[in-house]
Amino acid sequence: MRRARVRRPVRRPVTLAAASSVAVLGATAVALRTLISRQAAIARRRIGKPLGEQALDADRVWRRKKHDGRPVELLVLGDSIAAGLGAGHRRDTLGARLAKGIARAAARPVRLRTAAVVGSETSALAAQIAALPPDYRADVAVVVVGGNDVTHRVPPMRAAAQLEQAVGALTARGTAVVVGTCPDLGTLRAVPQPLRTLASRSSRQLAAAQARAAERAGARVVGLARAVGPVFAERPDEMFSIDRFHPSALGYRRTAEALLPAVLGALRGDAEPSRSVSPLPPADVPANP
Repeated sequence: MRRARVRRPVRRPVTLAAASSVAVLGATAVALRTLISRQAAIARRRIGKPLGEQALDADRVWRRKKHDGRPVELLVLGDSIAAGLGAGHRRDTLGARLAKGIARAAARPVRLRTAAVVGSETSALAAQIAALPPDYRADVAVVVVGGNDVTHRVPPMRAAAQLEQAVGALTARGTAVVVGTCPDLGTLRAVPQPLRTLASRSSRQLAAAQARAAERAGARVVGLARAVGPVFAERPDEMFSIDRFHPSALGYRRTAEALLPAVLGALRGDAEPSRSVSPLPPADVPANP
């Protein structure tokens, strides 16, 4: 007897319904990208550049008349927030606010050096450090960067690795480092939805990667999104400057207040977060040139 043939199921090409679903998803992705590109253009037009691209020069010795002794050396690196763009007076920049806070707590004058450059991404930190005098050693460095990495869609892990290298270069100079992680860009009312939500998610992802990288390199970390994000979101008219993107004088004050405890802890040599850092320098040590 002949064996009956077993009929195997025939593999059919992708069904019309599945193909239609793929097409719809592709069209939706294209439409979303187009929408985001248009909203980014709208945000750029709304923000503009009313502040220019040059922050006020606040570099000087702060509180020299009030306090004696060798000035504490404070270095500030990063982007436009670190540089203080948006402050109406040099005393209101982030660096000046930090310098005055250190002077008040330590009863010492503070020499501020700002290496931050408006528009910088994290990749620019290496050049900012390389531009410092070879014999310069800050007692503490504050790094605030990340917003431009988000807007330029730099992969978070790449930016975090660049931050880790920069922190390592600073600690190799004998400098204690405090990193203020990427602010929450979701607080920017000038950015329309859904782009604002995507920017918020991206900035928080970068901040988390920055925190891990900075801690590995020995820096202290202050999460600015958590520390000052809520007040910027609740009081945007007060916290932002005229471009609705950079902090106002009050915004810089709040940001400096959030960073200052970590800066003072670094100068005191507290053991947190994972290792000891350079103690507050004695008043009789000669100042850096």
